Amino acid sequence: MSSEFVNDIVVVDTNIVSFCFKGDTRAVLYKPYIEGRLQVIAAQTRAELELWTLIHKWGQRRRAELHAYLKDFVLAEADEIICLRWAEVQHSTQMQGRSMSVSDAWIAATALAFAAPLITHNPAHFVNVPTLSIITEK
Repeated sequence: MSSEFVNDIVVVDTNIVSFCFKGDTRAVLYKPYIEGRLQVIAAQTRAELELWTLIHKWGQRRRAELHAYLKDFVLAEADEIICLRWAEVQHSTQMQGRSMSVSDAWIAATALAFAAPLITHNPAHFVNVPTLSIITEK
C-alpha cells in the first residue's frame, strides 16, 4: 500500500490508536508513519474507544488515561464535507457491489475529507474506496 505523504496529516484508524495506547508490539510498526505528523481521528474512532471502555468495564483511572492519551489527536467531527465524503464512500462501494460498514465508512470519509492517508492494520476494510491512500504494515 502507499506510504507517500502529500502533507503532514494522517488519519489514524481505531486499531492503530488501540495498539499504541495499549503498548501492543504492532504499534512499533506504525510509529514512523505517525510521529511528527498531525494525527487525526474520526469521531467514529473516538466513539469506538468509548464503547470499548464500557464493554470492558474500565474504571475512572483507566478511562482518564485513555482520555489523556487521546488529547494528542485532533478529533474530526462530522461536518458537511465529511458527511458528503461518507455518502460518496457508501455509494461508490455499493456501485461496486461491495458493502462497507457504516463505521469504516466514517473513518474513510474522514481521511478523504482531510486528503490524508489512513493508517490502518485492517486494509481489507478500506481497499474498495477509490482515491483513499492506505498505509499498512499488514
